Amino acid sequence: MKARAALLLAGAFALIGARPPMRFQPDPSSVIAAEMAFNRLAQTKGQWTAFRETAAEDAVMFVPQRVLARDWLRKQADPPASVQWSPAIVYVSCGGNLAASTGNWKRPDGSVGYFTTIWRRDKKGAWKWIMDHGDALASPREAPEYLSGKVATCKRRAPGEGQGAAPLNPPPAAGARTKGAMPPPVDESLLWSADVATDGSRHVTVRMWNGTDYETVIDDRVGAPGS
Repeated sequence: MKARAALLLAGAFALIGARPPMRFQPDPSSVIAAEMAFNRLAQTKGQWTAFRETAAEDAVMFVPQRVLARDWLRKQADPPASVQWSPAIVYVSCGGNLAASTGNWKRPDGSVGYFTTIWRRDKKGAWKWIMDHGDALASPREAPEYLSGKVATCKRRAPGEGQGAAPLNPPPAAGARTKGAMPPPVDESLLWSADVATDGSRHVTVRMWNGTDYETVIDDRVGAPGS
């Protein structure tokens, strides 16, 4: 029966001239690899060149107000030497199409800080970043001995609940889908938000479904410039 259903579904897509949706394994190692390749590209081709080449069309940055990355990056010249960074941990949605990474960075002048990047697979399955932010620190965060990754528990729907219905347990914070947040993936197992105040301060969060509730796994707060 399952094989017959799969054939019927494939035939339906063929009739309407569309391809079945691509499915990917929720693989943290692929996100770590994308981060490392991103950093290598910055060292070899230039910092902002690397950002331009790995960004999705709708990617956003904060300078400190939110800007469309492609518009801002178009005007930036690469510095003589790039910042260097490495992820410490990544979080991947149940469906394998959305991920968040966070880790440390270091500038050529020795200053340090942290970053958080949201990644999304494009139509070809490649990871492209859709949100990037970070902040300077007086001293780097403690780096783990090993890079690690966590996969969200799949968010199940109630029997008879339609695709457009509200999830069984919506995020506890109302800001998860407000201005500043990208729409969640279909499985709604990984949610993120980025709220920017008028003074340039911002609050970035990532929440992951653990089977019973949303757990906040990243909670970044950046003060207003000069504060």
